[in-house]
Amino acid sequence: MILLLEFLSVSVFCLYTGKALTEEIDIRLSKNVIPGSARASISVMGDILGRALKNLDGLLKMPYGCGEQNMALLAPNIYILEYLTNTQQLTPAIKEKATTFLTSGYQRQLNYKHAGAYSTFGSGPGNAWLTAFVLRSFTKAQSFIYIDPQKIEESKTWLLQQQRQTGCFLQSGKLFNNRMKGGVSDEVTLSAYITAVFLEMKMPVNNSVMTNSLSCLKESISNLNNTYTTALLAYVFTVAGDMETRAHLLQHLDTVAIRQGGFLYWSQTSTETSASLSVEISSYVLLAKLSASPSNEDLGYASHIVRWLTSQQNHYGGFSSTQDTVVALQALALYATLVFSAEGSSTVTVQSPSGHLTFYLSKTNKLVYQEKMLQDLTGKYSLEVKGTACVSMQISLHYNIPTPTDATTLSVEVTPEVDCTKSHRPKLTLKYSGKELSTNMVILDIKMLSGFVPDPESLKRRTVMKLTEDTPINHQLELIQELPVENLKSAVVKIYDYNQPSHGQLCKHFTAYHTVYDCVCDK
Repeated sequence: MILLLEFLSVSVFCLYTGKALTEEIDIRLSKNVIPGSARASISVMGDILGRALKNLDGLLKMPYGCGEQNMALLAPNIYILEYLTNTQQLTPAIKEKATTFLTSGYQRQLNYKHAGAYSTFGSGPGNAWLTAFVLRSFTKAQSFIYIDPQKIEESKTWLLQQQRQTGCFLQSGKLFNNRMKGGVSDEVTLSAYITAVFLEMKMPVNNSVMTNSLSCLKESISNLNNTYTTALLAYVFTVAGDMETRAHLLQHLDTVAIRQGGFLYWSQTSTETSASLSVEISSYVLLAKLSASPSNEDLGYASHIVRWLTSQQNHYGGFSSTQDTVVALQALALYATLVFSAEGSSTVTVQSPSGHLTFYLSKTNKLVYQEKMLQDLTGKYSLEVKGTACVSMQISLHYNIPTPTDATTLSVEVTPEVDCTKSHRPKLTLKYSGKELSTNMVILDIKMLSGFVPDPESLKRRTVMKLTEDTPINHQLELIQELPVENLKSAVVKIYDYNQPSHGQLCKHFTAYHTVYDCVCDK
């Protein structure tokens, strides 16, 4: 069996008039929940980024992995630090931990640099998108740690060399994370991203580089079929100060927005089901709305986007993938900074079928994590918030279910081969059947049977895997039995997307492996 954590409700309320706001939640358990395993809780904090702040150990991770992974783990640290600094909430302890992580991530990223550019594994042609991502992050990180100015200048120079006569930028290199650029692989989107980086670095708009790139981007505005690119362009022209183009783009985005209750968000197409991509698009729209002296009307519009974004957060304050977490935290940190107030207080009342719970929030405990268990695991709950301060609430449901075996876009099958005089060899067939032509990097997680260890040489045979649509890959792992163990229990094999861990499949075929082991080796 496996343990699941489900977020039934994540709500953010910012009250300024004292008027009460309410929300209704209906809790239901799925049919396959193991009896007696379920428990539910509600947590409350007085800060929009409170959940991220509480889980600094989860968000301020020690960066690791390849050049893409390292940056996607490093960047959220910067936005959290910026928010805490801007709102004067940064403590010495948090600053020390965060800057240690940033320094480690910065030094590691230099392993993937050559000739001013960065690539996923530090070899081959530099990748324009990744180099721009690194340049953006290093420039911002300078506020907190030492970054060699020459490294920034070299990356900037390399990117400038990629600019064509049209003003747009050449695509170069390869990204293994196909969601790092919104799943979009065209020159205009890349150029918009690089232009945004230069603008954030305060490159003058009348600079020839900016003039040419903005001119190239303007020519593409006649075709607004790609919502991701449109949202990114809206942010670019906002930072560039072109209010006429910004207004045109935001007006179009408003016509294709999805409105559900008090939520406001965007998706790539009407059939797009990627929550991760919707988070990125909505975050860029939020950045566009808030990056040009927002009015009260803009803040009101933005609050509906924020409510949807926070509803997509997980228990730790992050999102479903690495890249949407980077962009969303940048946007949420900007919004939280604009609406932050050290004053104000609020009262949260939770009415359940069998009673009620009350939480009190003030300036003295706004960053204190308050959590209470819910007595009723099913039924309707009523949430009421009164006061003059922001409140972040989350209802979480923990429960166990039997290990699922249904295939998703990724699947794995295990076939055993056993020779009792030699190693034991489970053969694994990996398959991808998703909508993209290929996956990101995938992780194959194989739990060991008791008494067995993997053969070290066998582990070296495949370190990075990327699957192509409907083209199976066979992988063989040799296991060595170090200790005899009776009554072996099942072990689980799981394959999942590194950048989106929820995209995977649990496979229990290791049970078949040790059943064969018993039959062959006990004779």
